[in-house]
Amino acid sequence: MHVSIIGAGIAGMVSACYLRKEGYNVTVIDKNDLPGGRARSFSAAGFQFDMGPSWYWMPDVFENFFADFGRKSSDYYNLIRLDPSYQVYFDNKSIKVPAGAEAVADLFEQMEEGAGRRLERFLSDAKTKYDIGMNRFANRPSLNFSEYLSTDTMSAISKLQLLRSMKGHVSRYFRHPLLRQIMQFPVIFLGAMPSHIPAMYSLMNHADTGLGTWYPNGGMYKIVEAVFELATLLGVQFKFGEDATSIRVEGKLATGVATTNNFYETDLVVGAGDYHYMEQLLPEASRQYSQTYWASRQMAPSCLLYYVGVKKKLPLAHHSLFFDTSFEAHASALYDHPCWPEHPLFYVCAPSVTDHSVAPEGCENLFILIPVAAGMQGDNQQLRDDYFNQTMRRLEQATGVSIADHIIYRKSYGITDFSHDYHAYKGNAYGLANTLRQTAFGKPRLKSRKVNNLIFAGQLTVPGPGLPPAFLSGKMAALTAIKHMQQVSASFPSSKLLKA
Repeated sequence: MHVSIIGAGIAGMVSACYLRKEGYNVTVIDKNDLPGGRARSFSAAGFQFDMGPSWYWMPDVFENFFADFGRKSSDYYNLIRLDPSYQVYFDNKSIKVPAGAEAVADLFEQMEEGAGRRLERFLSDAKTKYDIGMNRFANRPSLNFSEYLSTDTMSAISKLQLLRSMKGHVSRYFRHPLLRQIMQFPVIFLGAMPSHIPAMYSLMNHADTGLGTWYPNGGMYKIVEAVFELATLLGVQFKFGEDATSIRVEGKLATGVATTNNFYETDLVVGAGDYHYMEQLLPEASRQYSQTYWASRQMAPSCLLYYVGVKKKLPLAHHSLFFDTSFEAHASALYDHPCWPEHPLFYVCAPSVTDHSVAPEGCENLFILIPVAAGMQGDNQQLRDDYFNQTMRRLEQATGVSIADHIIYRKSYGITDFSHDYHAYKGNAYGLANTLRQTAFGKPRLKSRKVNNLIFAGQLTVPGPGLPPAFLSGKMAALTAIKHMQQVSASFPSSKLLKA
C-alpha cells in the first residue's frame, strides 16, 4: 500500500517512520528544499541559525519516539541541561531561574516568605496533571466521546481543573507579581490571556521546572536531522521542492496527490501541512470546515523573528525573557484587540552561549522573537526595522553593553513569510489558541469525516502546537492510518486499496 504524506515537518516525518515500520510504502512531499518545516535551519556569515523552535522541553516524549525504533536520542545528539534554565528581565531587575525544583524553591522563598513550600505543592499538582495528560489523553485522537467515557478517565479529567483559569490557579499559590509572571510564562504562546487558559496547562510548569530545560548540542535542527535520518534508513522516500496543489478524491477516497512537478497515486493521505491549506487542496464538497468556521477560530500568536549575528560576546543567558513592559498591554494586543503592540515583550535565544559551534569565534548568535497577533496586515520592512531598533535599545539597556554597532548579520521573518513558506493560515506560528473550547474535540479532526482515507497531523489538530506535540500528533496520525487500513483489509480483502 502507498501512503502520501504532505509536509516534511516533525509531525509528517514521525508519521512516516511509524507507517514505514508497519511495511507501508511512504512518500513525503514538501514544498521547501529541506526537512523540518517550522524547525528548519539556515547558515549565513559563519552562523548556524535555527529558524523556529528553540526550547527543548519534555525530553520523555523524544525518548519515547526513539525507543519505539530501538534507539535513543543520544544516538543522534547530546543533550545539555541549561542552568540557569532562563533569565527574566523585568522593569527594574532581572531574575535567573535556576535548574531544578529545589533551587527554584530557594529562589521563590527569597522573594516571598512561604513561596518555596507553596511551589513544592504547585509542582506536585503540575506533575499529576502532566502524568494524567501524557498517560491518558495526549495519545487520544479525540475522534469520538467514547474515548473519554470510562470511570477512570472521567475521574482523571476532574483532576485537570479545566474550569479554573491559569491566572486564578497561580494566584492561589503566589502573591508576588514577579513570581506570578514567571509561573504564567510557559502559557504565553498558548493563544489566550492566562485568565482564559485552563489551569490544566500548569502541567507545563512541570515540564519547565520538573523535567528541565535542555539543549541539543549543535542546535535544535539536530532533532530534525535525527528524525530524517531514521526515516530515510527505514526506507521513506522524500520529494523536496514540490508544492502539493491538489488531492484527487473519487467518491469518499483520496486516490492521488498532485504537486507542482508530479502526480502520486496513493492509497492513503496524511495531511501534515497547515490544516486549512490541506483542506483547500480538496474538492469543495470534500472539505469539512467552511471559511466561516476558520474565521471563527481563535488563533495562537504569530511572531516577528530576527536572526542576528553579533561580532562580540554578550552577557546573556541561553534563554532570556524580556518582561520589562506591560504584560497586560501586549496580551491585549494579541488577543483582545489585535493590533501591532506598541511596546512588546520579547524573547532572546543566544545558543552560542552554550554551543560555540553555531557562531564564529568571539561572536554571538541571537534569535529574537516578538509575539504578534496572527492575521495582522502591514508586515513590511519599515515595521520590522522599527521593532528591531526598539528591541536593540531595550536589550542594550538591560545588558549594559552596546550591541547594534557590532551586528554583522541580520535577517527578519514574519507573518508574510509564515504564509509563503508554510501556507500558514493567517500567517500563524503556533496554531490554534489552547482555550477550553479549542481543546481535544474542539480542534479540527485528526481523521476526515468526508474522505475516509485522509488523516491530518500537525499543530492545528490534536494535541496542539510545539515540538513534543508534533511528535505525539505524528504518531497518532500514523496509528489512526494503520487502524483504518487494517479495517479496510479485513472488510475488503480484494479492495484496490490493498494493492502495493
